Amino acid sequence: MDFVVKEEKGFKYIEEGKGNVLLLLHGLMGELSNWEHVIKEFSKGYRVIIPMLPIYELPLLTLGVKTLSKFVHKFVKFKELENFCVLGNSLGGHVALIYAMSHPERLKGMVLAGSSGLYENAFGGSFPKRESYAFIKERVEHTFYDPKTASKELVDEVYATVNDRHKIIRLLAMAKSAIRHNMAKDLHKIKIPVALIWGKSDKITPPEVAVEFSHLLPNAELTWVDHCGHVPMMEQPQEFNRLLKDFLKKIKV
Repeated sequence: MDFVVKEEKGFKYIEEGKGNVLLLLHGLMGELSNWEHVIKEFSKGYRVIIPMLPIYELPLLTLGVKTLSKFVHKFVKFKELENFCVLGNSLGGHVALIYAMSHPERLKGMVLAGSSGLYENAFGGSFPKRESYAFIKERVEHTFYDPKTASKELVDEVYATVNDRHKIIRLLAMAKSAIRHNMAKDLHKIKIPVALIWGKSDKITPPEVAVEFSHLLPNAELTWVDHCGHVPMMEQPQEFNRLLKDFLKKIKV
């Protein structure tokens, strides 16, 4: 990925393009590069910003989805963002939902892809065979509809992460925080327009999760992406971008 990661006042982020703001939030195992196709396409007409969520930097005792939402708000204030659209994949979607409940006045809309917040079938709160490269490869492939989408580079990245003791402790703490923080009773409070762009073959947050989100969020529309798993903007980028464009036109962003 050819984008420059900026570092200012304790924040690391990518910022490309000019115009209305799209704020992108990555998942637990996600990297900024997961959003590469969105940045390339939308930075032509939008200001696309991706903060690096400080999953490995926050103190272990305060680590959780609510803490990440507070971090996002600090970042939003630092960048002086108003009337923007937030996009979240997986854990990033969960953080976006909490943020939308706390600061609806700043948002024009929200896009969720494979979001946690209701139910997720992740690593089950542990990595029983994290020393096994074959096991990690299988788990990364499980994220996608087509196992070939899990490049060697991506598997190597995840393998290195889960075998770093400092990182794995924080990953498991964050995963447990997300599982404990079920939002079913709170989602009716989020009135902003929400696009649910969901992989039809998502095995981590399966289709029934998307259907439940569409019932619980008052102003949500659900669109399926065929031949696609948990990360539609990586696995089916053209279709994801097309659906995102449609939504942004609808909400006039």
